Amino acid sequence: MAAMTMDALTDDILCPVPDIAPMSQADMDAAIESVRQAVGLPAGARVVAAMSGGVDSTVVAALLHKAGYDVVGVTLQLYDHGEALKKKGACCAGQDIHDARLAADLIGIPHYVLDYENRFKDAVIDQFADSYLKGQTPVPCIRCNQTVKFRDLLDVARDLGAEAMATGHYVRRATHGNRSQMRKAVDHSRDQSYFLFATTQDQLDYLRFPLADLEKPQVRGVAASLGLRIASKPDSQDICFVPTGDYRTLIDRLRPQGREAGDIVHMDGRVLGRHSGITDYTIGQRRGLNVAVGEPLFVVKLDPEHRRVIVGPREALLTARLTLEETNWLGDQATIEEAARDGAPVLARVRSTRQPSPAHLAFADDAVQVVFDQGEEGVAPGQACVLYDPADDERVLGGGFIQSTEAAAV
Repeated sequence: MAAMTMDALTDDILCPVPDIAPMSQADMDAAIESVRQAVGLPAGARVVAAMSGGVDSTVVAALLHKAGYDVVGVTLQLYDHGEALKKKGACCAGQDIHDARLAADLIGIPHYVLDYENRFKDAVIDQFADSYLKGQTPVPCIRCNQTVKFRDLLDVARDLGAEAMATGHYVRRATHGNRSQMRKAVDHSRDQSYFLFATTQDQLDYLRFPLADLEKPQVRGVAASLGLRIASKPDSQDICFVPTGDYRTLIDRLRPQGREAGDIVHMDGRVLGRHSGITDYTIGQRRGLNVAVGEPLFVVKLDPEHRRVIVGPREALLTARLTLEETNWLGDQATIEEAARDGAPVLARVRSTRQPSPAHLAFADDAVQVVFDQGEEGVAPGQACVLYDPADDERVLGGGFIQSTEAAAV
């Protein structure tokens, strides 16, 4: 195969989107200083930059280099990029590793690609499919951060002699005394704290988030000013390992037993119809039920053991309390169990697109529970419940995955 020139490779991966205006020198200097403040290490310290190939992580690597750090770029190959290339209408699908490698060359830093496909499949893809079989609604991005990125990749960063690892996530890390806190990003529309709740205290001490005080237009402006061709690259929208956006096809292939038919049952016991597989449904779903009884119906519960989809009126979606599993705690108490026994007040966020709701923690049946002040609608097992401090709603206290729910009295 003939060698491809740098210009040819650059032209090949350009996306057809408008140009981005570069930053002024004063704004660039301010961005570099913001990175120095976020990292908090002396110039020359080695920092590993996790580079996904997107504009955010690329700008992180570039600003770290500009700020005088010894930067090493690392990109993870997590899924079959050949499959991603087949996606119709996708901009630069499957080019992420190439984009990251090209950017590292342009910035002038060493760059490594690690093949983590097997780890990713075991920790994220298989767990994703198994969750749907259990009637849950998983959040694969959290699993990926929790395992492959913030566990395995941190070990690599330490092996490379780095004093910290930096990512392009929009979240803030603040130090209070000898402990690190996780806080929402300045740009709340980009805040990713929900997806990072499982970051442990030890991991948070080691991680850095240089984009915490920047907004997305500023990040793109930095990229344009530095001549990075990914300045206008679109943000990823789909689950990375589902390039078509059709996750049910993936589940059918990995777990065909989820395609077993069963009954659609009203919560009052009436059998209203049949379904072709429980993996087609999630809590709160209204469309695609194919039943008509004269009132709007929603999926209120999934019974995978008996292959039943249970439906009811909207008010039946209200949840009074939920039980957490696989918890993580970043609050002031020693453990989340201690906070639960104290009945600590919290703001609980049950979906990434929803605002946190007032609640308090409780401890019952040897498990941490979240009790809402008012019923919370459409709470789905498998999703994350992320806890914020009601006295300082920018601060993340921790959270867990939703194991089960208890309906509010209707």
